[in-house]
Amino acid sequence: MKRGYIMMGKFLTGLFLLALLGTNASAAQSATNSPAQPTTKGWDPVQFHKPDETMLQQSLTPLQYRVTQQARTEPSFHNEYWNNKQAGIYVDVVSGEPLFSSLDKYDSGTGWPSFTKPLEAKNIHTKVDRSFFWERTEVRSAHADSHLGHVFDDGPPPTGLRYCMNSAALRFIPVDKLKEEGYAQYLPLFAAQNGTASTHEK
Repeated sequence: MKRGYIMMGKFLTGLFLLALLGTNASAAQSATNSPAQPTTKGWDPVQFHKPDETMLQQSLTPLQYRVTQQARTEPSFHNEYWNNKQAGIYVDVVSGEPLFSSLDKYDSGTGWPSFTKPLEAKNIHTKVDRSFFWERTEVRSAHADSHLGHVFDDGPPPTGLRYCMNSAALRFIPVDKLKEEGYAQYLPLFAAQNGTASTHEK
């Protein structure tokens, strides 16, 4: 009888450990599939330090990681912001640095979010991309060094440029959340629009 109680105790302990491991595995999977969220409000280039690879893999979704860290391209017309017409700004999904505004967003017909110019030119840099036997101009964030997309010279006036970005590299902050998220300095840009969609997109 005593031996039976001991065996039953070991069995129940084993079940408990399996359940605990399953819970931890589910939590880890959930974290991997969750979009990156800023740890602080707003954007402070002095305070920002790019996370290491382990942290990036934990905080970014697989698609966000492939796009921002491995310079991959998400599918056209099957991404979060290609048809987003809300007013607001787009920030780097890793760092939160401000990159683009809905006021400069337009429908390029390509199926990716496209802009005529950056919101903060100092937060992006470009480099020559010769992958796939085709020379293009790659766009990356200046501080997080995230791959964002490419810029082309077939855009509309006034710049003639098309910043063709990946939604997975961006996080959108609508106008009514700018103050709450720490980007209140951009509110005056939208005062004339009263929180409506970009004037460029039809």
